[in-house]
Amino acid sequence: MRIAIDARKLRDYGIGTYIRNLVRNLARIDRTTDYVLIVQPSDVEIASELGENFRTVPDWSGNYSIREQLSIPLDLRRENVDLFHAPHYVLPPLTPCKSVVTIHDCIHLRFPQYLPNRLAYVYARSSLWIATHRASRVLTVSETSKRDILRYFRVPESRIDVIYNAIDERLGEAPSATELAEVRERYQLNDPFVLYTGNIKPHKNLERLIEAFHALRRGGFEQVQLLIIGDEISKYPALRRAVHRYKLHKHVRFFGFVPDKTLAVRGIRAATARSHGRRHPSHHLERVVPP
Repeated sequence: MRIAIDARKLRDYGIGTYIRNLVRNLARIDRTTDYVLIVQPSDVEIASELGENFRTVPDWSGNYSIREQLSIPLDLRRENVDLFHAPHYVLPPLTPCKSVVTIHDCIHLRFPQYLPNRLAYVYARSSLWIATHRASRVLTVSETSKRDILRYFRVPESRIDVIYNAIDERLGEAPSATELAEVRERYQLNDPFVLYTGNIKPHKNLERLIEAFHALRRGGFEQVQLLIIGDEISKYPALRRAVHRYKLHKHVRFFGFVPDKTLAVRGIRAATARSHGRRHPSHHLERVVPP
């Protein structure tokens, strides 16, 4: 059997983490199925890290573009694929084989105000409708997302499977004393802290997190810091305004990219449930809010 996976979001945050862990674990448990990864041209070498039964096909179409509606089906037909897995909600209607789609959430329909324009909303809704009605199976990551899919698209419940995300097993490996000391010293983690790691887009409600952190400090936890790991902080000035509104500029630290290995160290892994993995040009933590 030949299975294709759309891995063009390999370097993204949430969905990228999902894809990376999916192909990594498929490579570990399956050495016989022929896997074709449709990737960005810059990721064609990823197959060499996975095994002889993995190979890559470069695709130049952008995510959420008109071009991908044609190029992905052409890739699948050219590679004579038996099953296609779309790990996000875009499943081209011309897909020439059986398909499985993962819909992580219906956030674009629940909060359309965060989309750039009306056309983006139309694209998201139509793509989700096609995915839910065209795919042989629909996978999602929570019962809440399943209820949203049923509510918006009224597909048979029997076609939707909830498969929960797991914690990356590498985050469960105990670090050495040296690694722990290095991370604490490098990032000056000398006080207790609350850690958020993930997307910083508005629907994540980080302004409320900052408000809750303010209440926590007023409740007697003056030594606690708030660490927020997420990229593109400059696009959301409301977060910095919230920090200064509550006079927390000495206690809230924003970071850029943090490698998975660093997150795995207990000194910076406190209670985090998932990591992120898009490459960042600096590849280091970056303090955005000035002291």
